[in-house]
Amino acid sequence: MDSSFDDDGDRLFDLEVRLLLEAVYLRWGHDFRDYAAASLRRRMRQALEHFGCERLAQLQERVLREPAVFERLLQFLTVQVSEMFRDPEYFRALREEVLPVLRTYPSVKVWVAGCSRGEEAWSMAILLAEEGLLERSLIYATDINPEALRDAEAGVYALDRLPQFSRNYQRAGGRGSLGDHYVAAYERAAFDRRLRSRMVFADHSLATDSVFSEVHLVSCRNVLIYFNRPLQDRAIGLFRDALVHRGFLGLGNRETLQFGAHAEAFEPVARAERIYRRR
Repeated sequence: MDSSFDDDGDRLFDLEVRLLLEAVYLRWGHDFRDYAAASLRRRMRQALEHFGCERLAQLQERVLREPAVFERLLQFLTVQVSEMFRDPEYFRALREEVLPVLRTYPSVKVWVAGCSRGEEAWSMAILLAEEGLLERSLIYATDINPEALRDAEAGVYALDRLPQFSRNYQRAGGRGSLGDHYVAAYERAAFDRRLRSRMVFADHSLATDSVFSEVHLVSCRNVLIYFNRPLQDRAIGLFRDALVHRGFLGLGNRETLQFGAHAEAFEPVARAERIYRRR
């Protein structure tokens, strides 16, 4: 097969992706135009199969006219893969290096950006509860996917996921048992409403929205890897502006501030765990 034909097909597909994302932005106000091209290409091919469309132009027409189709498309445009206490070393470092500092404040605000289905936000609430900080803390958990936010706010997860959650919790330095924080019934685990009382779930886009509150800790992990460099810089700029002086920023283990536009605004606290502090 002529490789030039394949290259031309890829270029046309990328052009269709760009047109679809422009249509999504103009119609629905969600901006995915600066997401990483390779990831978008893979996910849009999956979306075509899911919706039974041969061309993205067909899918674009449906997205423009059918709100339910757009909401379903969001499941492909956003990444919803996480688990509680994911990368336990990160949460252990928060417990040992960050929370002792946050304890010196009369109140604490935490922003979990790109919270997906809530696993990280609930993990953060448990961490704060075990360190005696929950009652004077407020956790903002934000995402652009309304279905994911509904699941996150519910705080209910399949019971077969709990063994991995529990292993992560113990490795993260848990003070007791993860079972202390949920009740199980009908193959589901529902997390404690006391934790929920200190959490606010809200729609927020790192691509288009601005800072909404001053916070002491931002945790945004495994989100920036799906952005191109300009959008990464925009997001880090939002985090910098949201943080109090000497506030903390936590990123995913494949993400870094190095070489970014705001690298000089932060200093490392736990380099291996990607935790930084605003200068």
